[in-house]
Amino acid sequence: MRIRSVLSGLLGLAVAAHALAAQPPSPSSAAAPASSTAAPASAAADGAIAFPAASVPFSSYASPEALTRFRQILVEGKQAPDFSKGIEPARKFYDAINANRVERMKKLYKVKLSTSVIAGVATDVVEPADGVARDNKYRVLINLHGGGFLWGAHSGALVEAIPVAAVGRIKVISIDYRQGPDHTFPAASDDVEAVYKELLKTHPAANIGIYGCSAGGILTGEVVARLIHDGIKVPGAIGMFCSAIVSLAGDSSYVSPVLSGDPIGKGPVSIHILPYFAGANETDPLVLPANDPAMLKKFPPTLLISGTRDFAMSSLLQSQRLLTQAGVEVDLHLWDGMWHSFFSDPELPESKEAYAVMAAFFDKHLAKN
Repeated sequence: MRIRSVLSGLLGLAVAAHALAAQPPSPSSAAAPASSTAAPASAAADGAIAFPAASVPFSSYASPEALTRFRQILVEGKQAPDFSKGIEPARKFYDAINANRVERMKKLYKVKLSTSVIAGVATDVVEPADGVARDNKYRVLINLHGGGFLWGAHSGALVEAIPVAAVGRIKVISIDYRQGPDHTFPAASDDVEAVYKELLKTHPAANIGIYGCSAGGILTGEVVARLIHDGIKVPGAIGMFCSAIVSLAGDSSYVSPVLSGDPIGKGPVSIHILPYFAGANETDPLVLPANDPAMLKKFPPTLLISGTRDFAMSSLLQSQRLLTQAGVEVDLHLWDGMWHSFFSDPELPESKEAYAVMAAFFDKHLAKN
């Protein structure tokens, strides 16, 4: 798995972030059954499976809208800029995609948008246009946007905040945390902790929720670990979407690229492929919280969301396993056929289901007063 694929995937386009070997499938071929004449797979003594070329249909459980969008993403992947040309072209490319999503979301969800500086950190604030719900008067959500710790501020943050604020009728603050390559770990954790501590002056910890997708989900886990380490009360609930508290490994790190039109993956991906983690230690629980089982016991109720074609799915499942073993209340939701950050596109039925799950989870677990 090349860096271009991984970085783009962490934004939500891992489905096809580098040039594809084949053209996007036609609707008929995408829905066709796998060939029954293909040669059988073979198994090695270590359990490794070698299999020949085969046709894998798009999930019959997924919506027609998801199939249409999946095909579009395959095409978008061919247009992604080469990272060898620097980070700015990539930032502009993905910002344009997210800006388009924001405009589509604003047509579906009526919200009020503003900006604020909290504890010296820039934020985007999203509130439902018709006001927060009565039960949410003393609640607030913090969103940590995705983007491989390289991009995603503002437009990408609004993509994650708008639907949750509208569906949940709750105030969402998206943090413009420092990213690579200009900044390295733990700069983002520093920024989020600063904002969180400021919010604690007006909100009990039990009334605050934190969530994020992809890089933002990874950061959510890191921030909770940081708060535990620093002796600060953890939030009432968190959400880690398409991300995990463990390294990116497992079956999906091999299979997901194939289901997204790419060559088979090479397996586990070190966080050091991301410039933000240059010099960081993967055994540090402030980087990967699963390294400290005792710390996991102090995690708040956690919502985990992924799709079955997400390269991060296996690591998310392992996170669910470890958190459950630690006695944490975990709510896991998977959507068949869906890719990394699938809910970034608001029109999909699966996205609307995911927004409802997010809103209901925080409503259930955050204190009301």
